[in-house]
Formats: sequence, structure tokens, C-alpha cells
Amino acid sequence: MKQKRSFLFLQGVCSPFYQRLARRLTDDGHRVVKVHFNAGDIAYWQRTNSKSHLFRGPVSKLPDYIQALWQRYGITDQVAFGDRRPVHRPAIDLAPAAGVRTHVFEEGYFRPFWITLEREGVNGHSLLPRDPNWFYETGKVLPELPPPVRFRSSFKVRAVHDVCYHLSGLANPLIAPHYRNHASITAPMEYAGYLKRFTLLRQWKKQDAEHIKALVEGGRPYFMLPLQLNTDAQIRDHSPYANMEEVMNHVMGSFATHAPSDTLLCIKNHPLDMGLVNYPQIIQKLATFYGLAGRIVYLESGDLNTLIKHAVGTVTVNSTVGIVSLEKQCPTFALSDPIYNLAGLTYEGPLEEFWHQPPPPNNVLFGYFRNTVMHTAQVNGGYYCQTGINLAVDNAARILEACPSPLEKLL
Repeated sequence: MKQKRSFLFLQGVCSPFYQRLARRLTDDGHRVVKVHFNAGDIAYWQRTNSKSHLFRGPVSKLPDYIQALWQRYGITDQVAFGDRRPVHRPAIDLAPAAGVRTHVFEEGYFRPFWITLEREGVNGHSLLPRDPNWFYETGKVLPELPPPVRFRSSFKVRAVHDVCYHLSGLANPLIAPHYRNHASITAPMEYAGYLKRFTLLRQWKKQDAEHIKALVEGGRPYFMLPLQLNTDAQIRDHSPYANMEEVMNHVMGSFATHAPSDTLLCIKNHPLDMGLVNYPQIIQKLATFYGLAGRIVYLESGDLNTLIKHAVGTVTVNSTVGIVSLEKQCPTFALSDPIYNLAGLTYEGPLEEFWHQPPPPNNVLFGYFRNTVMHTAQVNGGYYCQTGINLAVDNAARILEACPSPLEKLL
């Protein structure tokens, strides 16, 4: 018989996933309590048959508030989307001393049919060891997982949920006067940027397709630098860089000084970039400064799989693109410390040496790494479309109800 637990839900993703998961847990006999931090949280928490509380104070009052809820409801577990939001930090930091288990959801390490669910933290705070020997020993005894259930998740559905969530936020001055979004860019600015960028994408795609064809068929070796989002916690909290301009400055400077003169550097923008930063202008300025005229290719669009398949190497901060690169046996350099930054997978030497015939990743180790991460931190499902949510709720509920977690069993 399953042990009945008491879950505190913190802030979630902008979709019906959280409320559906809560209903599943209450149907299974567990207690669920929700803390609302803004009007969007309330709008996406309906018909859940659970207790809810609205926090209206400043973040400085959160530690006492959260601890009072733990005591009042006998909380055993808490659930959060992301581990770096200001409204989550007090609860996550104080949880171990109180004996409360923390479960953190995030976008999948392996995409598009997976989401991440880990204990205590994700990305740079993941409990996954950074020891390749552990993955060798663990991965080879784990059974191969069956292929994931596939589904189609439309960007339009995700966009509609995001707009509905932020439209609800118009009531925040009355409902949650002290609430401040964890993102540094307001929703109206974000939407305006997306509208402009997606309008221009049509003309960019034709131009980018020609650049990609020239890269793949041109015969000159090229390295990939996929850009990440400046607003992402992966850059803000899990890297030594303030933004992607700093990353490009570092990488292009090293490339100019140390890479063979016949090599190219292909910089590709993130598909969800808001278009608020003029990357072509920044790249042109840096290319002129470092004397890289004719050696930089910038892309707004294009098939990343094709680009990486033909590249001689990939440089990333800590993007999941690094996993795609390893999967395709492309030499990979991590500028930060993602979960895949293991000896035998990513390049161990300095960036200056990486530009000269870097070795491919160990394919056996990557297979064991992938199998282990799938078993311990990935959930087949999605946050936005109906099919994806159904899968995610069923698969995540089993992990939330299990004690110890899949990773804890292996550790």
C-alpha cells in the first residue's frame, strides 16, 4: 500500500499540467496544498479538490510563511517548476533541515518527448554524479527503456497558455501587490519581440537554407556555437556569463587567435529568442574587432541536427544542444558545468586546444549516460498539449509517490 503523503505545490508552468497532477495525487489519497503567488497561479488552479493559499507579502516574509504551511499541513513533499525562482529559493533552501522532500520539474534534458523531474534540484543543482565511472557501472546494468510515446505539441498551444496566464496577471496589483516576475523582461515586451521576429522568420528561412547548404557542401570545416536565452536560469544562475554577448566575445576571441585559418564558426540563434537583442550587429562588431571577416556564419533558423551532424565541433555553455551534439558523436566543449560535462564526453582541455582536431565523445559512455538519465530524471510527457499532459501526469505521479526516488535507489 502506498504511503499517503502531503504535497505543497509552489509555482508551476503556464499550463493545466499542475492542476491535473494535483487532481491525480488527491485521487490517489494524498493531500495537496497550493501556494498562489499571483493571479495567473489562481487562474490555472481550478477544480483540484485541494487547499490553496495566496501569498501577498514581500519575498522576505516567505521563509516564515512556508514553514508555517509545512507545520500546519504536515507537509512531506513540495513541488516546484524550476529551482531558481525567487519565490522558490526559501522553500528549497529550508526543506532539508525540515525533512521535506523537494521535487523539481523542468524542460527535458532529452527532447521533445520528455520532461525533467529531479529531487532537490536540476541542471547545475542535479544530484546526478559527475563521475563517468558511476555512469559506466550504473548504465550497463539498467534495462533499455522502450521508445517514448510520441506526441505533437504545437507552439500555438503553448503561446495561448502563456498569454492567458499573463493576462490574468493584470489583476496582480490588487491580488498580489508585492509579486515580481522571475523573468527580467515583461510579457508585453516579450510578445512584441516574438511578433516581430516570427514575422521576419519567413524571409530568414530562405536565406539561412542557402547558408546551411553552403556550409554542408562547401568543404570547409566549421564549428557550431548555439545561442541560449539571456533570461534562462542556465545562463543567469548556472554559468559564469551575464549574457550571450559575453559568451560570443569569449568564443570568437579564442576562435580568432587559436582556430585554424580555414575553419568557420557558425552561430545559430535560439528558436525561442524574443528578438530583443540585435545579434547580427553584435556579431559584426566582434568579427571586425577580432579580424574574422568571412569566417562567421550567423543563422536565425535551420535544422540544428543537420548542422551538428556535419560540424567538426560544438561549443556551448550548458545547453541541451550539447546532448544533441554528443548523441551525434560531435566533439563538444562545455563552457560551464552541465550534467553531461563528464570526462570522456565533453572535451577536457582548454578551449584554445579544442579548435584543433578534438576527439569525438565516447559512444559507449554516452549510451550509459543517456540510459541512466532517462531512468532517473526524465519523464515521458509534456506540459502543454493534451496527450503530453496525460502522459506526464501518469508518469510523474508514480515518481512523486515513490520513496526513495529512482535516482536515490541507484545512489
